[in-house]
Amino acid sequence: MAKVSMVEREKKRQRMVEKYAAKRAALKEIANNQDLSMEERFKARLKLAKLPRNSSPTRLHNRCQLTGRPHAYYRKLKMSRIAMRDLGSTGQIPGMVKSSW
Repeated sequence: MAKVSMVEREKKRQRMVEKYAAKRAALKEIANNQDLSMEERFKARLKLAKLPRNSSPTRLHNRCQLTGRPHAYYRKLKMSRIAMRDLGSTGQIPGMVKSSW
């Protein structure tokens, strides 16, 4: 089980990414527009740099929905391999059975 503080920090980052998404997209559009003057593009880059760092989507990290584990994460199921194995062994994931030979 992951530390509760790390899971809450990740949730806080997710909320911040959603809050600043529109503003970030608008500033990036201005900064990457070759038709605008260099000064306007530079001002947009400065405004983008002043936004909180945690509002960037690259700062997010995938975590298991059940345990909060950050490693061995399956995107399709949104859980870690360990949680998936436990649920599969108890028969809670349809079509998954524990192999034995």
